[in-house]
Amino acid sequence: MNIASFLLPKDEVAYLRDDMTLRQGLEKLKRSGFTAIPVIDVEDRYVGVVGEGDFLWNILSHNQNLEDIKLKKLEHMTVRDFLQNGKVKAAPIDTAMENLLERAKSQNFVPVIDDRSVFIGIVTRGDIIKYFVDKSGGNSRHT
Repeated sequence: MNIASFLLPKDEVAYLRDDMTLRQGLEKLKRSGFTAIPVIDVEDRYVGVVGEGDFLWNILSHNQNLEDIKLKKLEHMTVRDFLQNGKVKAAPIDTAMENLLERAKSQNFVPVIDDRSVFIGIVTRGDIIKYFVDKSGGNSRHT
């Protein structure tokens, strides 16, 4: 089975644009309630994922005195400046669910793209796990 039927579409997913300022990105990430979210470019192509740690390390690396952290110093930085480009690979829409299981071990979601690399949504780790539990008949053995 391919992942299309498990897709949470882009219009229901929190994401950032790579040209947002660090402040804009941080505010949107905070409002989303997630620890990491996809990033797309101006043409809606998937370019990577950014998370809380990325923001934190960039803020700390640009503020020498930790008692006096100022986001003003970072107004010139954009999300693209500290993006996890390539760390979280997107899956094409025609990918089989079986190919997502390995990815679900290390990430909460898998970004999904169309044949033009345009971001169209995500498949969550929960949906991947549920698929395999349902496929196995929901039986689990306790030893």
